[in-house]
Amino acid sequence: MTVQITAEDIAQELGISVRGPVLTADAPDYAAEVAAFNLAVSQHPLVAVGALDAEDVATVVQVARLHGWKVAVQTTGHGAMHPIDAQILISTRRLDAVDIDAQAKVARIGGGVRWAAVVPAAAEHGLLPITGSSPNVGVVGYLMGGGLGPLARSFGYSSDYVVGATVVSGTGEILEVSADAHPDLFWAIRGGKYELGIVTEIRVRLIELSTIYGGALLFGTDDIERVLRGWAEWTLSAPDAVTTSLLVAKFPDLDLLPPFLRGRQVAMLRFAYPGDPDEGARLAAPLRALATAEQDAIRPLASTDLGQIHNDPTDPGPSWLRGAFLSALPAEAASILLETFTAPDAPYTMLELRHYGGALVESAVDSAVGGRDVHIAMGFGGFNPTRFADLPSAADALLDRLEPWLAPETNINFTGDQFGARHPLAAWSDEKASRIAGVQGRYDPDGLFHWWDAGERGAVGAER
Repeated sequence: MTVQITAEDIAQELGISVRGPVLTADAPDYAAEVAAFNLAVSQHPLVAVGALDAEDVATVVQVARLHGWKVAVQTTGHGAMHPIDAQILISTRRLDAVDIDAQAKVARIGGGVRWAAVVPAAAEHGLLPITGSSPNVGVVGYLMGGGLGPLARSFGYSSDYVVGATVVSGTGEILEVSADAHPDLFWAIRGGKYELGIVTEIRVRLIELSTIYGGALLFGTDDIERVLRGWAEWTLSAPDAVTTSLLVAKFPDLDLLPPFLRGRQVAMLRFAYPGDPDEGARLAAPLRALATAEQDAIRPLASTDLGQIHNDPTDPGPSWLRGAFLSALPAEAASILLETFTAPDAPYTMLELRHYGGALVESAVDSAVGGRDVHIAMGFGGFNPTRFADLPSAADALLDRLEPWLAPETNINFTGDQFGARHPLAAWSDEKASRIAGVQGRYDPDGLFHWWDAGERGAVGAER
């Protein structure tokens, strides 16, 4: 006679040796423990565990493996696009240690740390990590997908600066991973993203940089077309030291917004140059000349103010996002984007275009990162749940029209909600996807780690 094990049984077994909280669905703190940053996604694992250290994570993995249960991991939930398809969710947010070795220029970062904790700690020593656009995003999830930040053209993918990690494997082993130890796993965690192991600490190389010339230009509705077309042409000869992106955003008419954004569609052109402010001003001049900006916030910034360039949301909310990479952005493609995103009845809230190239392409780092050699990283979607049902088919239609300029490969952090789409854009080349799957099989032979039901290993996923 087979006895079916219950969530209460697993929780009781874990509670014997796990130091962090072990919660079932009826526990008062359960909802907060499993909540994702994307409030459109509801997580309902049978058991949630708030790990305090790598040993807690290893214990959960060993118990789950013994009983044939699947395990998922979450820090902030910025990457949640679908509910997890696992019985146990490990929350790593309590792994919050940050240690800066100023002499070695290396940061040791706990698996639950956000960039907001790392940047000021490094700044005390005149150092900076190659961070993401949002200080609120978890470091590990961002780096495991590659990491396309506001200084990307100057310094490359953020994951290029990873020098080591502590990883709990699918067999419950705690592994110290680097170029010399488990090099196959080290290769994979820098861009391979999912189902490779649970990273409880990551080590990243820091650069000497304390100031940036950067910020954003805000343009009104009437100037969106002029700015988008002008910026697209400017990117063809842009200097490698400058990283830019363009956001076209439609804001609701809400009192909580400043009057200049309330009920309007605007364009925000972001700019970052890690050098002399006078040279930065010279390099920004062609962008300032595209149209008269309603606000000009490009200025010298301390490294601790790097997040002001993108000003990404800091509070959780519902979202639906999709992404694709473009090999070119000619006038015809720009016309399609303008027609799509400025239409009065469009279901979209935002379009973001990030200029690639520079160090992103020139880097000689051998890692699992997908989508290096492209021109534009595109992300789009909405934040109004009443229009979410309209977005998948609208996104499919848009990608159909952009087909001539779609790059054959994208990046796992930018794929968004791809499942069921008619454009299953690859997050990696066939060669890299096969290599990642091989690493997954070696370090998680039972397929214990599970994010959602994405089909075969090597499928696309999502994280911003």
